Amino acid sequence: QVQLVESGGGLVQAGGSLRLSCAASGRTFRRYTMGWFRQAPGKEREFVAGATWSGGTTYYADSVKGRFTISRDNAKNTVYLQMNSLKPEDTAVYYCAAAPSPFSIVVVTTDLEYDYWGQGTQVTVSS
Repeated sequence: QVQLVESGGGLVQAGGSLRLSCAASGRTFRRYTMGWFRQAPGKEREFVAGATWSGGTTYYADSVKGRFTISRDNAKNTVYLQMNSLKPEDTAVYYCAAAPSPFSIVVVTTDLEYDYWGQGTQVTVSS
């Protein structure tokens, strides 16, 4: 079992930055690919970014590439999402998730691959 708790959401003006954190319980954090997803009102949940167990491979949705950066600190059981140059269309509830994939070098992007989810944190970008 892995429990995930997100933090760092809030209200920011367009062009601003936020850093989301996701703290995971358990000793097996490094066995999981970690991902960030988001869901805007009236829209389906979508993949945002992911990082393999070592953080050596990352992958981003085209909509955030060059603006968002995912990183992880396995010693702290924490994954981060640095979000820069935020746009109003980035407004959503952001979720972190964990997919069991020991030593994988490929980031999975479909939510069905992720077994554990946090409760979500709201990000609102004003224009």
